[in-house]
Amino acid sequence: MQMQMLCSRSLVSSAMSTTLPSTEDVIFSYACIEFFFEISVVNCEWNEDERKRNRVEKQRKRGGIVCQKWEKVDSTNSEYMTVPDSVCGKPARRMVCVWPGIRQICLRKNLMYGFMQLFSFPFKTLRGVSRSLGVSHLCSISNMSSSLQIELIPCLRDNYAYLLHDLDTGTVGVVDPSESLPIVDALSRNNRNLNYILNTHHHNDHTGGNVDLKARYGAKVIGSNIDRDRIPGIDIGLNDGDTWMFAGHEVHVIATPGHTKGHISFYFPASGAIFTGDTLFSLSCGKLFEGTPEQMHLSLEKLLLLPENTNIYCGHEYTLSNSKFALSVEPGNEELQSYAANIANLRKKNLPTIPTTLKKEKLCNPFLRTSSQEIRRTLNIPANASDAEALGVIRQAKDNF
Repeated sequence: MQMQMLCSRSLVSSAMSTTLPSTEDVIFSYACIEFFFEISVVNCEWNEDERKRNRVEKQRKRGGIVCQKWEKVDSTNSEYMTVPDSVCGKPARRMVCVWPGIRQICLRKNLMYGFMQLFSFPFKTLRGVSRSLGVSHLCSISNMSSSLQIELIPCLRDNYAYLLHDLDTGTVGVVDPSESLPIVDALSRNNRNLNYILNTHHHNDHTGGNVDLKARYGAKVIGSNIDRDRIPGIDIGLNDGDTWMFAGHEVHVIATPGHTKGHISFYFPASGAIFTGDTLFSLSCGKLFEGTPEQMHLSLEKLLLLPENTNIYCGHEYTLSNSKFALSVEPGNEELQSYAANIANLRKKNLPTIPTTLKKEKLCNPFLRTSSQEIRRTLNIPANASDAEALGVIRQAKDNF
């Protein structure tokens, strides 16, 4: 027991501190498990002669070989013996011998226990980190709801594309492929085809991979009908309020202009996921290249109507820099302080901060908190200014930050 506690100590401390176990911790635990195996083997061998003597004595008294007659056995994992006709009174058959299995049972018991101890702590740690940090992933596969799998694919310098995989039908799509090579690599690793390309808007850092991916896989390109002339290779144009089907999943199209005129977001209600492109980031919103503060505010108001547990998949890894600006305009927000610390911890480990949740953004994102008195005081926004006007001031301050 003391040895088990010693082996687990470093991994337990890692779990309590919400950090992943180090390589040294895992190696040390594995060495301890090997030690348990050796002890088990020694114990079995040390008692072997005595057990055999006891067994022979029992057999002598009973006049036969003691065996268990199992109707179904696994020939790959058990040791066998042939029982003579004179012992059981039946034709010779292969039976499971009690003694040769004891050593295996000892080893298997410790093997199972050791590996359970070794692997349960890292998974418990991952789960603990995920819960404490308020994020739903610590690896490339970021969400798996019902039969929809969402895989985050880093592109360019700070872009994110997202592979969508329906487990029931094998249908695969990609959201906002900035470039084709990372998408091709991800598909090749799993020997998958690409059926659809979904674009939230026309900017090249969201559509740069369209043409090559379409040529390679014959994928259909989906985008805003307003941007039909600006999205490369578009096949299907969608409008605000449309419902499109990805395999068996309903996809609600929400017009979210502000960053661009034709910007749309793809909402998967059954999976609790929305792809917001450059409209809503974690702790920020997109720059107003083609829209007005009023348009952006209306777009964000639409997103605020979604369930609070909705996972938000945005187009860029901007969260760390966004957190610094958010703290500068609302330094007294304790929820924001905690979130910013977790963000810094994730980025220090080169882990993504996406997806975020709508609930988290409501509590921390200054562009969703335009009525905050602290933000208004910090940026000298008049008390009688509308939320859209306040958003314009916050956006200008962010542009100059």
